Amino acid sequence: MGSCDVVAGSAEEARSFGRLFGAWPPIGTATVKAARLRPGVHVLDAWCGSGTSAIPAAEQAGPHGVIDAAGLAESSLERRRAEDEVRFFAHGTGCFSLHPDGRVHAVVCEAGDPLSVPAGTRHWFDMGPRPEFAVIRFFEKEDGWVGDFTGDPIARRFPRLDALLVPEAAT
Repeated sequence: MGSCDVVAGSAEEARSFGRLFGAWPPIGTATVKAARLRPGVHVLDAWCGSGTSAIPAAEQAGPHGVIDAAGLAESSLERRRAEDEVRFFAHGTGCFSLHPDGRVHAVVCEAGDPLSVPAGTRHWFDMGPRPEFAVIRFFEKEDGWVGDFTGDPIARRFPRLDALLVPEAAT
């Protein structure tokens, strides 16, 4: 595992996080309810984000349904943020590729890992081909999650999370 900085969040940051995240689950649930999914259905949830639609869809589709959830839009696009990006991985795995100094540093994080990406650092996040993770993110401002995309396609030239997790072949 890569090295991660531990950053403590304030109670106000936690309340701010709750206000931002709290709006999405009801929207996802209402969207799935309106779709009237049948048990056993196959659903593609593109741009799934944190899974606020994929999780209720899986509940409605039942044990014989298939839910493919993929963050297609922004996961591999390089960006930077105006404030520090502070995360704690509560479940699963993801890879932050940091591009601060002309070099790229892949930091694979899993449950229990904290990570702080300093403001202005060019980076991208890879959630893998079958995203399964939960993170807690802390912001200073309610719009702190907004990314400034660089337009640089550099992420396409580096191994994806699934390739980084493949064990080396035994010799």
